Amino acid sequence: MANDHKNSSIIIFGAGGRAGRLIAEEALRRGHRVVGVVRDPAKHPGLDALDTAMTVVAGDLTDAGSVAAVVSGVSGDVAAVVNAVTPFTAPPDTFDDFDADYYVGLVENLSRAAELRRCRVIEIGLFAMLRTGDVRLYQDEVVFPAFLRPFAVARLRGLNAWADQADGVDWLVLTPPPRLAPDAPSTGRYRLGDDVHDPEATASLSYADLAKAVLDQIDEPTVTRCQAAVYGVA
Repeated sequence: MANDHKNSSIIIFGAGGRAGRLIAEEALRRGHRVVGVVRDPAKHPGLDALDTAMTVVAGDLTDAGSVAAVVSGVSGDVAAVVNAVTPFTAPPDTFDDFDADYYVGLVENLSRAAELRRCRVIEIGLFAMLRTGDVRLYQDEVVFPAFLRPFAVARLRGLNAWADQADGVDWLVLTPPPRLAPDAPSTGRYRLGDDVHDPEATASLSYADLAKAVLDQIDEPTVTRCQAAVYGVA
């Protein structure tokens, strides 16, 4: 069903990151109000200058109380909550101590937020969670480095946690391909797949086109309660 709340808000956790910022810009272009959530607004001085409909607030997606305070503090209708958070700006030397339940906690906090505001929640996924045959891409050591496996296992636990949420939670994990290119130009085009990796999908996907896919699934939802791949179109 299409979202008919013309001026509804979209809450974006991780709005200061590459994906989050472009999702915010796309939402603003479409007439949504945007609440950009970052841990430290002082580190993102230009974010609130994007548009008068943009509000930047401090919040921590790993903290249930912080998430509840952010989402309950937004006035009016909320169309969606978006998780564009990354746990680090650059991969650490080792993931041996990475919290296996990190993403499970995020899912629980996001799910409560979606139930509180009766809205859709969209998470940006990891390509290694796509299936290939009977396994996930991260289980292929040629495709995915072995030292990253603890991180991938944590992501899979989070993906499985989504499937355990109550039937009324409208969640979607949109997963870009390995060829998500920071410098790729926007084409205005993309295509959705399911959770099985398409080896024929060789075109790069720009962050701007990923943002378009996110907003399309907020404004005109077509899939729910699943992981869906987002591919570039040559």
